[in-house]
Amino acid sequence: MNSSIWDIAHPQLRDLVAYEPGKPIDDVARDMGLEPDQIVKLASNENPLGPSPKAIEAMADAVKGVNIYPDGAAYHLRNAIADKFDLKRENVVLGCGSNEIIELLGHGFLKPGTNIVTADHAFVVYKLMATLFGAETKEIADPGFVHDLDAMAEAIDENTREVFIANPNNPTGTLVDQEAIDRFMEKVPDHVIVVFDEAYYEFLDTPPDTLKYVREGRNVVVLRTFSKIQGLAGTRTGYGLMKPELAEVLQKCRQPFNTNMVGQAGALAGLLDEEHQQKTKALTDEGREFFQQSFEEMGLEYVPSFANFVLVKVGDGDKLFAEMMKKGVIVRAMRGYKLPEWVRISIGTMDENRRCIEVMKELLGK
Repeated sequence: MNSSIWDIAHPQLRDLVAYEPGKPIDDVARDMGLEPDQIVKLASNENPLGPSPKAIEAMADAVKGVNIYPDGAAYHLRNAIADKFDLKRENVVLGCGSNEIIELLGHGFLKPGTNIVTADHAFVVYKLMATLFGAETKEIADPGFVHDLDAMAEAIDENTREVFIANPNNPTGTLVDQEAIDRFMEKVPDHVIVVFDEAYYEFLDTPPDTLKYVREGRNVVVLRTFSKIQGLAGTRTGYGLMKPELAEVLQKCRQPFNTNMVGQAGALAGLLDEEHQQKTKALTDEGREFFQQSFEEMGLEYVPSFANFVLVKVGDGDKLFAEMMKKGVIVRAMRGYKLPEWVRISIGTMDENRRCIEVMKELLGK
């Protein structure tokens, strides 16, 4: 038999390029002959302080009970999230990272013949998920790397089911303001779900209010995560905030135990630890200013960021990524985002930030 598995697989999967995460420390250590503790990872927008000590304690305690299935409804965590944002438990859907909420939206609303609208340099997972469900992706030009919400509104047609607005955006770190969002929302028809991906909203001093649209009963999903400021990326815990009717659709699309017991415990404790979040934000503000000032001094073009990373133009992003990795500093090459001349650098501790700049100066001859 000479038949191929692609004769029966979904055809849209053949040319789909899988998401490539930041290089793990252990992989780099093996490949480069380095010790793991010699390596600085500034590639995945993680929290350099780690999780809240209270979250660590809660997770250690939760481990004792992992012989029992977790609470599939995540009663306590969903209640805590709802209380924090003055919503109800019925407004909260948990996911294995906020990425899973994007997938659940695909299960619920996308199929061949439908489309999504997103910015040209937005988070690549939006397009990956649309492709997975056979839907088209309309990528709209983003002058200055900022979402052009007016153009995105014009791109909506009768087959559009979802519009994704990452705010702040990954990988550019740019922000759209309240006025632009409100103007956009006035134009959105009822058959479209607007997804505000706010993975980095805690790093903002004055974040736009998108939850008002949830409270108004609009077809809006606000994505949040415990992976960034909470430092719980390894637990894969995220959530979406939406009206109960929309949440009911997504709850029917998810696996019964899609968030685990340890992650739920850590997220609940971390959510309540405001002090740890404030420390993380202060470190991020300091590090972001350091990087941006350093790039100015080096004569490198960069995109002023509102998140915990900075996008910087270095000439040949793949080459610099590879050379920095040999010296034990992991950054993120941006070819997958159609930005081959750029790298994205996450903000670490100040010692990690300084080492990153030292290596960049050495390799770039600055």
